[in-house]
Amino acid sequence: MHILLTNDDGIFAPGIAALYKQLVKIGDVTVAAPADAMSGAGHSITVYEPLACDEVDIVGAFSGYSVHGSPADCVKLALMELCKKKVDLIVSGINSGANVGINVYYSGTVAAAMEGAFYRVPAVAMSLAKDGTGWDFDKGSRQACKILKKLLPLEAGTVTNINIPKLSSGVKGIKVVPQSTRGFKEHYVRQKITGDKVIYQLNGGEHRDIDSCVDTLALAEGFITVTALSFDMTDYSQMKKLENIKF
Repeated sequence: MHILLTNDDGIFAPGIAALYKQLVKIGDVTVAAPADAMSGAGHSITVYEPLACDEVDIVGAFSGYSVHGSPADCVKLALMELCKKKVDLIVSGINSGANVGINVYYSGTVAAAMEGAFYRVPAVAMSLAKDGTGWDFDKGSRQACKILKKLLPLEAGTVTNINIPKLSSGVKGIKVVPQSTRGFKEHYVRQKITGDKVIYQLNGGEHRDIDSCVDTLALAEGFITVTALSFDMTDYSQMKKLENIKF
């Protein structure tokens, strides 16, 4: 099996090195990741500028391609140019922070997986919730790859989102749950005025959910969450209403 590994925290992030150590036990791994941290990049791609790429050697970890672009750029470039043989699976992560609820839409980690699905390659996004002491990427990667092995083989074009909870409290189990769409309780904090500019900092982030059968609350309760995602954004019920309108 040939696995393409990417992330949105950057090729020098500890999470991708930890995940690489686990994935090489499953198959051959090619790494193509952003040169810099691209958290929150969503599904942006580089269109109007050339896309630079360097081969780098992360001593003691892996060699790979450092792409001066977004996570989606990394996958697109790797599938079209960098990988010398067919990619059987794309893994994105392991991210420093959970990607659940509406954060899925902002996430560069999930976007990289989605980009692979555009090319009919099965993809998995992996993320680890921040603990009080930070992140245990080695343990989180082991947990995520245990689930990956049970998922294989994955169907072409599918996207699976795996989130590992805070590990210090222990993992209660695994829940297959839908993505929450209720959003988070957020607000902006007005910090200071610099010249004519007012500076605002996004704050908050508490979930609005009351039903634990969604990814946000299941993760908060200490469960590993597994969610099937799709890039088809068509609202089929609304489509039926539109079809009945005489334009």
